[in-house]
Amino acid sequence: MAPLPPHHRRTPRSFGALTLAAAGAVLVCGEASAQMEPGLRGPVLERSITDDLIDGQARRDEQSLLGSPTALDTDMLDAPPYTPSSAGALADEEEAVSDAAAAQPRQGALIDNALDDPASAVEPVGRAQTAATLNQQRAAAVDADEADLVTGTVRTPRAGALDDVDTGRAAADSTRATAIEGLTRTPDENPYAPLGLRLGTFIVTPTLEQGIGWTSNANLSPDGEGSTFSETALRLNAISDWSRHSATIDADVSYRKSLSGQEISEVEGGVAGQLRLDLADQWSAFVGGGYRVRPESASSPETIEDAVSRPTRHTFTGNAGVERDLGPLRLQLAGDVIRETYGDAELSGGGTLPQDDRDTTLALVRMRAGYELSPALRPFVEAEIGRRSYDEEFDRNGYQRSADRYGVRAGVEVDIQEKLRGEISAGWVSENPEDERLPTMSGLSLAANLAWSPVRGTTVALDASTEVEGSTIAGKTGSLYHSASLSVSRELRQNLTGSVLAGIGWRDYFGHDESDLVLRGEASLTWWLNRYAGITGRASHEIQRGTLPDRDYDETRVYLGMTFQR
Repeated sequence: MAPLPPHHRRTPRSFGALTLAAAGAVLVCGEASAQMEPGLRGPVLERSITDDLIDGQARRDEQSLLGSPTALDTDMLDAPPYTPSSAGALADEEEAVSDAAAAQPRQGALIDNALDDPASAVEPVGRAQTAATLNQQRAAAVDADEADLVTGTVRTPRAGALDDVDTGRAAADSTRATAIEGLTRTPDENPYAPLGLRLGTFIVTPTLEQGIGWTSNANLSPDGEGSTFSETALRLNAISDWSRHSATIDADVSYRKSLSGQEISEVEGGVAGQLRLDLADQWSAFVGGGYRVRPESASSPETIEDAVSRPTRHTFTGNAGVERDLGPLRLQLAGDVIRETYGDAELSGGGTLPQDDRDTTLALVRMRAGYELSPALRPFVEAEIGRRSYDEEFDRNGYQRSADRYGVRAGVEVDIQEKLRGEISAGWVSENPEDERLPTMSGLSLAANLAWSPVRGTTVALDASTEVEGSTIAGKTGSLYHSASLSVSRELRQNLTGSVLAGIGWRDYFGHDESDLVLRGEASLTWWLNRYAGITGRASHEIQRGTLPDRDYDETRVYLGMTFQR
């Protein structure tokens, strides 16, 4: 074969230049493409920088065509292995092994003069093995440090270590919120119940009624006439919202005015409050008071001849007491004060008849002991002692009517949460007047205040009481009036409420063999237009039959009006 011309011969220098150009292009393209890899974005680790420095020096040795190591290589080989001041600054043995494995592919790499000098091509293999040896020495140093750790020593993580930093794309934390209109609302259990008003620490529920009524007997007398009237009533109920102790306030007022027929102009109202204090060491205390004004009942045993209207009756009440629980035993000591005054009676012939000799004050001390058989039942016994004092020592007929009072009763308290709650008792009560001409009043004493809910939306209430009534009639001590009522209220629909009531009263006179019987029935319906307004209708009938003359009467009453609540 003929030799090539000189200008067509490829000298070793030109061949090396081409090889260097190709290697530079590969390095540039490789680094550019590597930068697009997700794993290389983010923080740069110290281990990566060290490996790049060692591998870069090996590549420079390959390109230098020198068989002897440089001064930098000698320093790196002679330098002692790096030992960190804090444990955990170096990678574990598994990471060192992976680094050594990563360096193996570089073994046998060809340089541009490998064809001319095969001995120089073996040199890079030794450099790569030297890098692996350094990594193994570092791993051995870390193992030695861990062996020096004493039992219970916690290895301090590397300061600023970023190996565990997640460099992936963070999940979205500002997701779109659901529209308020699309949120699921809890259905209102009773959409027509009053919400009440918050006044300070009290929840106040006001109710206003305004309507027109008709009665067949305006003055509840044997010869009473009918009348059409307007009635306005306002009721307020306030309940405390306290974390400890409790208080309630109830107030009502009503005004009845005739529009046609027999004249009617009556005002009735009152207010009552109760405060209960929870004290330390199982002690509790309560205090309350009230006031009520109303016309005297037509069934009252006090008969005023030639009176055109019943006198106004004012009642003031007050009570206070303390309780203590001693295991299942509950002891209570309480006191009650009841003050009653009467206004003047208007006479048909003109003028008034004073009723000052009927004004009295009753003071009582009550002692009760109850034993808890279960959280729902607590039977009890109660005794009371007191005195009824008249403002005037002698009444209009010359009798001393102040009397001593005694009473005892037994009953049971029931508390079955929302099903049945209240108390009922029966006993004996007696009042002995100072005047020996007046007989002692004594008899059965009843008291009840029970609320029973057999099914949801239905309430059955039982109320009973015994009242000792005084008298200014000559030779008569007074009477015992026993009354009881049973009512049932039912939510027929969410916006329709109905109730019925049946009541009975029995009056037993002392000083003569006389009695009165009072029967009463009532039914009502309220149709709520919304939570704040409704239409109310009522119908009632009351009769009284007695052995005394001119005391029997019948009355029928109907009412239709609007009820407003908040």
